[in-house]
Amino acid sequence: MRLEAYLTGMAIYHFSAKVISRANGSSALASAAYRSAGRLYDERLDRHHDFTAKSGVIHSEVMTPENVPDEFHDRERLWNGVEFFEKRKDAQLAREIEFAIPRELNQSDGIELARDFVREEFVSRGMIADFAVHWDIGADGMAKPHAHVMLTMRSVDENGFGAKVREWNRTGLLEHWREAWGAHVNERLSELGIDARIDHRSFEDQGIDLEPQHKIGPAAARMADKGLESERLEDHRQIARENGEKIVAHPSIALDAITHQQATFTRRDLAMFVHRHSDGLDQFNQVMAAVEGSPDLVRIGQDGRADERFTSRPMLAVEERLHRSAERLAQRQHHPVFAGSRERALSAAEERGLDL
Repeated sequence: MRLEAYLTGMAIYHFSAKVISRANGSSALASAAYRSAGRLYDERLDRHHDFTAKSGVIHSEVMTPENVPDEFHDRERLWNGVEFFEKRKDAQLAREIEFAIPRELNQSDGIELARDFVREEFVSRGMIADFAVHWDIGADGMAKPHAHVMLTMRSVDENGFGAKVREWNRTGLLEHWREAWGAHVNERLSELGIDARIDHRSFEDQGIDLEPQHKIGPAAARMADKGLESERLEDHRQIARENGEKIVAHPSIALDAITHQQATFTRRDLAMFVHRHSDGLDQFNQVMAAVEGSPDLVRIGQDGRADERFTSRPMLAVEERLHRSAERLAQRQHHPVFAGSRERALSAAEERGLDL
């Protein structure tokens, strides 16, 4: 079976932030046009930025706080307004947030997930958010859904832009957003009954002995296909090789990492993880064989789609402890919950889509 056949499923965490600035030659209009796959006229540069041929953009919209001028609902007028207001040659024009959307979701759920997060974490703080959802398909045939969010950096009211808000630049706020995105995704995955989770923490913070890899985009991948490997791409492959060697020596590393994201997993999930942390087909096969032969791997039977599912012995032990704790609690008669309270709680859960 070809390697690509395995590579589906398994939620991945990615959340990054950067500033779009004139200092590096950026234009707010060009950035917004590219992310929305639109055509926007740039008044400052007296030219159009046309990216209507770009594929993979399935949704874009401008979200605003209350009491802002109507013109700021229009993408072209919004970013021309920003460009006009910022006079410095090195002006910071916008903050961009990019985050991965779980490929376990369909497109409609993915858009809703992103929109809810943007509204709760950015618009509610007074920012105007121009966001787009991209549902790209990689060269390996896998969906790579993600969102780009361009955020204004100044306060805004019915009179237009005001001062820049320093509070929005705090490192602590970025850390909050990173953690909040993880919690937001995991809550939605739970509501939809999807057995996958993401973790905003680094491998080191999770206690997983793997090195993080560089993000390699399509351009770098094309360079590799032409034999023009960059230093960055070689670093990426070197880290993948070293991670693969660690997993062959200690397969439990892979099992710990996977079960940090989901309690059970399929062989496709495992293969996807191994693909990211190995270099080439030979090492991929070595790592797969090591993990599948690990005494910590537990086969637990087929799921509703006839896929065989696995877990790890440490995860199974955790669930068994939880089960025993639940049984002990069920035998206690202190602080009983009355039938009426229980029924109200169940009814409220059902209204939120949680069918117990």
